[in-house]
Amino acid sequence: MPRDHPVTQVTRQGAFASPDRLGLFDTPPDRRQMRFSLAIVAVLAIALPIMLTLPDIRFRPIATFVPMVDAFMLLGDLITAALLYAQAVVFRSRALTVLASGYVLTALVLAAHALTFPGAFSPGGLLGAGINTAAWLGILWRAPLSAAVILYVVLKRADAASQLWTERPSPKILLGVLAAAGLAVAATILVTRGHDLLPPLFHNRTDLIHSNLIRVNFVLCAILLAAMAMLLRQGKSVLDMWVLVALAAFLVQCLLNMQVSARFSLSFYCQFGIQVFSHLVVLLALIAESNRLYARLALSTAARDRERDARLMSMDAVTAAIAHEVGQPLTGAITNALAGLSWLNRDRPEPEKAITAIRAAIDAGHRTAEVIKSIRAMFAKGLMSATEFSLNDLVRETASFLDRELTGERVEVELTLDEALPPVLADRIQIQRVLVNLFTNAIESLGATQGRPRRIAIRSARVNGEGVLLEMSDTGIGIQPEATPRIFDAFFTTKAAGTGLGLSLCRTIVEEHGGLLWATPGQRHGAIFHLQLPRGGGTAHGRGQSPIPEIAPPVR
Repeated sequence: MPRDHPVTQVTRQGAFASPDRLGLFDTPPDRRQMRFSLAIVAVLAIALPIMLTLPDIRFRPIATFVPMVDAFMLLGDLITAALLYAQAVVFRSRALTVLASGYVLTALVLAAHALTFPGAFSPGGLLGAGINTAAWLGILWRAPLSAAVILYVVLKRADAASQLWTERPSPKILLGVLAAAGLAVAATILVTRGHDLLPPLFHNRTDLIHSNLIRVNFVLCAILLAAMAMLLRQGKSVLDMWVLVALAAFLVQCLLNMQVSARFSLSFYCQFGIQVFSHLVVLLALIAESNRLYARLALSTAARDRERDARLMSMDAVTAAIAHEVGQPLTGAITNALAGLSWLNRDRPEPEKAITAIRAAIDAGHRTAEVIKSIRAMFAKGLMSATEFSLNDLVRETASFLDRELTGERVEVELTLDEALPPVLADRIQIQRVLVNLFTNAIESLGATQGRPRRIAIRSARVNGEGVLLEMSDTGIGIQPEATPRIFDAFFTTKAAGTGLGLSLCRTIVEEHGGLLWATPGQRHGAIFHLQLPRGGGTAHGRGQSPIPEIAPPVR
């Protein structure tokens, strides 16, 4: 295609706006979930003033308490990150990758916090820890997660700003993990080797410097409130709702931390209890909601299987009806043809009787054709209503309609559509049937591939000003060379459970519209289907630009 040809390049990962939701990332919360989350926040809001009014009683230090709780939260954060990374792969989401990396960073900082806590593994803590090292690490495991939530919201808005989902590269999960590890190492070095650069938070191993603690927690609260405000302003998903609950728990913990006076006090232990809750709430929500969505998808799959079985039974009934209705005139045609042949093969041929028999066979053949037409008319949706419409818009609409199938098989769709394409004159519903069939065949072919990207590329262009051409290529298993000449034949199929009617009907529909449909092998993998349709009476916006040369279909 010439470089000056006006083309809009649009790609997506099975994620046009669709009523079918496949994950916590795009599923809005229902009323029950919202009521439950609000109840949890209400409990936290009621508990905060109660804990603030309690006397800060000191207890005997328990050296193993902090490492034990840190290990528990570390494991929960790593599982949460793994679940978020899994969703990031499905949705190709930078936002989810950043959020998951925030949890990885939090987990690694928790590990450093456990090692440097005074009295846990050594009297002064490991890694060359000072008096304030563990306290600063305790602050640094909360601030990055809030910053990750802010980035998550920004990236999610950027992805949703475009009505058409642009092509996204594979989420850089390894890069996210390495970045989180690098930041965790840098934070640990800062608070160990450079602890003198930070404001002191403790006089000794137990007693706090209250003024500095309030200043630090005030900054943390500001970051938390900013993250919560950004989450509240955007259209919330189930994941957003539970992250918001976790941030609310973090906020309660920061406010409670402002009035703590020493380690191993009542307020100290209450803070750790809230911290455990804030770290686990997203994990528990991910597990519970993922199981619920899995059950819903399993039921949907079972319903689809039942519908397919019903269609197969209907097809059996249709074939029985065809055999019954067509059988009689065909039998008559064969009988009359044999009779005519018999009259001609006699020792004394009787041409008049043979001619009569042959004419009867011809009449029976015409009756057979009429029966077939009437059977087809029964299953037609109605008379063909030809209208002018944009083939580009129909391609986008069909891709959106098949969003769930594309996302379920992790198929990328790359659209390279000529926006100067003239409208076509055809029955929109029937042409969409053709596109759905081509999409479905490509998805099934890609489902059998391993070790390479699953991609469907669609390109539209003009053909010498007389029509439009749509090319759909995939990176699937392709078509065997010996099968290529027959793929459009009725009842020919390469699928174990196929009927062999889909592509045959597609070609019939296209040819009835005065168009062409043919297939060629892909350059490296898969196959390319070419759909050519006549243009309508409208003119292209890009008149005067040189169209692409016509691609001739193979001779049949």
